[in-house]
Amino acid sequence: MSADAPSARPAAGAALVKLAATLPEVVRPHLGLTAEAVQAVAASPDIAAALTLLEAQGLKLDAVRLLAHALPRREAVWWACMCARHTCATPPPPDAQCLEAAELWVRRPADETRHAAFAHAETAGFASAEAWACAAAFLSGDSLAPVGQHKVPPAPHLAGLAVASAVNLASLRESPVLQSRRLDAFIASARQIAAGGTGRLEPEAA
Repeated sequence: MSADAPSARPAAGAALVKLAATLPEVVRPHLGLTAEAVQAVAASPDIAAALTLLEAQGLKLDAVRLLAHALPRREAVWWACMCARHTCATPPPPDAQCLEAAELWVRRPADETRHAAFAHAETAGFASAEAWACAAAFLSGDSLAPVGQHKVPPAPHLAGLAVASAVNLASLRESPVLQSRRLDAFIASARQIAAGGTGRLEPEAA
């Protein structure tokens, strides 16, 4: 994925080449799927098929949770940022700084940008979609410890949980009654990203 790419959209029905085919056994118990979604995933040959089945059954939150873990880390964090921007085009500080920091990590994934993102999430109090996008960026690295110290690897499901939290918070922002419509847009964005696009969403109409 190139976060700086123009907002070209893949053709409808394009293969979701960036979705994981399956999820590791250590991740599956942490998805938080409903019983219906667990059955749908178990009955599907791969993640893309499971996503289609979840959408057909109207299990949108389950689809979001699945996507948060199945997308590669950079793509997942970028997706969280796109969802946040959709429901708040001009977030107030410190959320605006969080969004910038998370997107900077996507463009330049390094310990420096990752730890900077986490610092912004702490400043924002982990209270917004933007802050959780930053947390997801931090948890996408290979260590929770400060730079230069002995590495403490994060559990493999934590980044996905942070992405799911960011997307869920964006879907509920100010108008929870709009959540279902927003989730449709968010899932469409994730599909574009999984097919190699940018997944950009227009700011939500007032």
